[in-house]
Amino acid sequence: MSPIRLPLAIACLLIGAQSTAVAAEPDKNPHAHASDPPQRMAPIDVALDAAKIAGLPRVVATGNAHGKTLSCEGVSLAALLRASGAMPEEPLRGPQLARMVVVSARDGYRVAYSLAELDASLGAREVVLTDRCDGAALGADDGPWRLIAPGESRPARWIRQIESIRVIDAP
Repeated sequence: MSPIRLPLAIACLLIGAQSTAVAAEPDKNPHAHASDPPQRMAPIDVALDAAKIAGLPRVVATGNAHGKTLSCEGVSLAALLRASGAMPEEPLRGPQLARMVVVSARDGYRVAYSLAELDASLGAREVVLTDRCDGAALGADDGPWRLIAPGESRPARWIRQIESIRVIDAP
């Protein structure tokens, strides 16, 4: 290889290595496009820790389910998500807008809410994680935790016997 071609070959290798490093970090790439694959965020499992939940502000939510009016007490799902680090205190931005909360029950029933619909600056949907309804602790058929969303037209996402809450990226 001639003496002039060797420095040129090394320069090409270095430029190629730099562009590969930039491609590995899309948020630092000044040439990134909206069509580039989105950044993925790690799933977050939200602990249903009674002590942590007891430290959050209590709210009352009333709604109708299957012809019966319920008055339930608990905590805002958004407040629990923020206290768990699964939802930021500030308004959602960027990849956070594609995150969703998946709530699973003992019997396999699952429901989902987007973080955006829970965010106070966007959807501001009231969703409450309850442990008491009509003045009494939830029984085994409904508890230990139940989720209600009073503003919904029908209670399809009112889930009982909650086992887990997980925040994930939308598929």
